[in-house]
Amino acid sequence: MKLALVLMGLSLVGCSDWDSFLDTTPTDSVSDKLVWSKPEYAELNVNSFYHIIDALGQFDTAQTAVGISEGMTDILKYGSTSLNTHMWFANEMAYGSAPSASSASYYLGNWAWCYGKLASLNQALSNLHEYKENFTEAEWNRYTAEVRFFRGYIYFELMKRYKEIIIYDYDMTQIKADMPLSSEKEGWDMVEDDLLYAAKYLPSITESAGRVSLEAADALLSRAMLYAERWDVAVQAAKRVIDSKNFSLTKDYAIAWSKTRAQGNTESILEYEYNREGQTHNFDDNFTPGGDAGRVLGALGNPTQEMVESYEIAGGKGDYPDWSAWHTGKAVSKEPPFDELEPRFAATILYNGSTWKNRTIEPYDGGVDGYMEWQVKPINEGKTVTGYFLRKLVDESHDLSSYSHSTQPWIAIRYAEVLLNYAEAAAKGSDATMKKDAINKLNEVRERVGLKKLNMSGDNLKEAIYRERKVELAYEGQYYWDMRRLKKADKAFSNYRVHGLRVDKDGDNFTYTYIDCDGQNRYFPEKLYRVPLPQDELDGNGAVDQYPEWM
Repeated sequence: MKLALVLMGLSLVGCSDWDSFLDTTPTDSVSDKLVWSKPEYAELNVNSFYHIIDALGQFDTAQTAVGISEGMTDILKYGSTSLNTHMWFANEMAYGSAPSASSASYYLGNWAWCYGKLASLNQALSNLHEYKENFTEAEWNRYTAEVRFFRGYIYFELMKRYKEIIIYDYDMTQIKADMPLSSEKEGWDMVEDDLLYAAKYLPSITESAGRVSLEAADALLSRAMLYAERWDVAVQAAKRVIDSKNFSLTKDYAIAWSKTRAQGNTESILEYEYNREGQTHNFDDNFTPGGDAGRVLGALGNPTQEMVESYEIAGGKGDYPDWSAWHTGKAVSKEPPFDELEPRFAATILYNGSTWKNRTIEPYDGGVDGYMEWQVKPINEGKTVTGYFLRKLVDESHDLSSYSHSTQPWIAIRYAEVLLNYAEAAAKGSDATMKKDAINKLNEVRERVGLKKLNMSGDNLKEAIYRERKVELAYEGQYYWDMRRLKKADKAFSNYRVHGLRVDKDGDNFTYTYIDCDGQNRYFPEKLYRVPLPQDELDGNGAVDQYPEWM
């Protein structure tokens, strides 16, 4: 969101994050009265919540402390063994046959951060109710809807991790040290109610002037209700976004996640815009190929062969190349079928011979980008450990040698996801007409990249939707959480290793060798479908006990 986040007189706002939601020290009542005395002051307060979009995205670490969550799956390998975010932490979680409650809570939970945000959001709602007479009805509804949008967002993030959480509303007098866990139904009711309210009172994206919109609320609701398994609510929310006619798939897939709506991205529903004078991020330096000028870190995470083999043949109807010739573990001189793959592959992954920043990618030992065997050095120094580099979300136009920080926008929700949310919810829901329409929404996403229509139903359709989500939304922070909510992670992410294609160059010739990039099996225990409560909450709240699976 392109917003002026210079909050004049921040000390007056009284909405900074709290270390704990249970810190109930009241803000100065005179300050609150002043902050909520005029719409322009109130808007500055509400503006401070927009950073939640950035924090929960791929360019920050509020989503997981390991880095991007794909590093705990089969589609990304973090290549450094240093004990840090974007390095060893993701591997520790991926390998952990028996992760401790403390490590799982730290890497995946973010309980304290979420409740700190909820403290500020509920304080804002409390003040909106107390000083309601200072606003017109339209102003009050809009500010309340914005705050409830972000509160619903945070409660959704808690629910997808914990299932049973502590619910606080805006009545600050009800806060006490010992608060029990809600039921799962109560938690999802809170998410649904907040986002429905936001969708009712927020303006359309055509009138929202860069702020959150009613379509963003419905789009987020369509995502959240997949986790809640409230299929009819999810499909209706997605349908409202589709029926608005305010969005369409971009002709160029890469624009869908690299440009803002103002820059012509017809797919962007919820976005966060960065600028050099304000908010920036470090995604480029974290993931750029090793040969890029100005790189300090680079290529910390690399796409895997498993991800490469998830792409269909261009123009096909569910057809995949035969990769068996490269699975022998022996050097193969035949060129892999990179050129046969559908367009999203080259837009997402850099491979040997790819063009990048007016040069050719060289992912081999001695090449400008380089290759390093996993665990040879603690830091991979911009080299790939899989034979591939990440292209998606890395800004090809950015020169790190002139400016080390990045400003490529984060597209938090885009239209293709809403179409896939609709397809899945419709396929699983009770509406017969929408159930028949599920395949159409799936095919709409496929047709954008030249793939042929599928014709299937039932379980085959559901599996096709899951595969499409993996490819279409690759590296956008969805895949790991999708596999958890679908209860597929314990099988898909256990007793396996990720692989790559090591490239070797001899003169003008190349060979490709299928390699094990892990050296040990990965494992996802079933108890990890729920993140454990943090020890601080257990120590400070006498009304809660640890979840049974983590006892």
